[in-house]
Amino acid sequence: MDCFYAAIEMRDRPELRGKPIGVGGARGRGVLTTCNYEAREFGVRSAMPTFMALQRCPNLIVIPPRFEIYRREAATVRAIFHRFTPLVEPLSLDEAYLDVTAHPGAPGALAQVIREMIVRKTQLTCSAGIAPNKLLAKIASDIKKPNGQFEIEPADVDEFMIELPVRKLWGIGEKTEKKLQDLGVSTCGQLQKFSRAELVDLFGKFGLELYDQCRGRDDRAVEPDRPRKSFSTEETFSSDLTTLRECQLKAEELVNELLGDLAEVRERSIRSIFVKLKFSDFTRTTVERAGHEPSWPEYDALLAEGFARYGKHVRLIGVGVRFTDPSENETQLPLL
Repeated sequence: MDCFYAAIEMRDRPELRGKPIGVGGARGRGVLTTCNYEAREFGVRSAMPTFMALQRCPNLIVIPPRFEIYRREAATVRAIFHRFTPLVEPLSLDEAYLDVTAHPGAPGALAQVIREMIVRKTQLTCSAGIAPNKLLAKIASDIKKPNGQFEIEPADVDEFMIELPVRKLWGIGEKTEKKLQDLGVSTCGQLQKFSRAELVDLFGKFGLELYDQCRGRDDRAVEPDRPRKSFSTEETFSSDLTTLRECQLKAEELVNELLGDLAEVRERSIRSIFVKLKFSDFTRTTVERAGHEPSWPEYDALLAEGFARYGKHVRLIGVGVRFTDPSENETQLPLL
């Protein structure tokens, strides 16, 4: 969906159209969940601290989120998806993968039909990427935003990848991009000249992913809705976070997003909550606590513990929950 939360606010309050708006927390420690395209022209973006967004755009209208409305609209959109395929993998309230391999229609035309149905039903626009796999579909979905679609045919993958900026690949932030630039690499075609062993030597295990990604390869299947063992959201940052305070600002935004999405997907009681950190050298740590309900103070404490373990710069933060598995209670023998 195109700037989903902001689009809903503009739909419900027509007087906001044409004005820069952001959805998220107020001044102080608040962060923006999203913003409309008018605000983006000033350099405002999602996950930006509200005070910084207001510095860049003093006329920015900051609106508190209405997650119950966003979840309702997301459910409407999800129902439209399921009219065409049972293989729908939600990523968040406003994004999903659809596997339409079994549908008799051409995928590009099918995407157009789905997008038109969403507009008629919700008065909201969306963009689509059509491609042979999830990696390419995600990249394609950003090319014609807003309110457009772009298709990468299987026969065109090799040519498409040659000039694609490496910055478009998953997991590449500012620091990794700079390292690649120092190696003379700015496109996927240039990255393809490195062997698998060379990339592993340069980037560790992430080099294996880069080797496949720069060739447009991705064998992940679309996983439809099913009972979840866990639910999480995470973000890889364009530049590493160097202080706990910076991590807190980003993590609070992720927690707000998680709490909004969790209300839609929660199927059973929560067993534990966790925070995951990936550092600039690609090492990771996870802090998990059982018996805690998800809330910002709880996640803030886990974040502080995880950051203190190494004190390194942070390139990714993830927050999530693990659900209780009813089958565990059914099969566990009583303790005597």
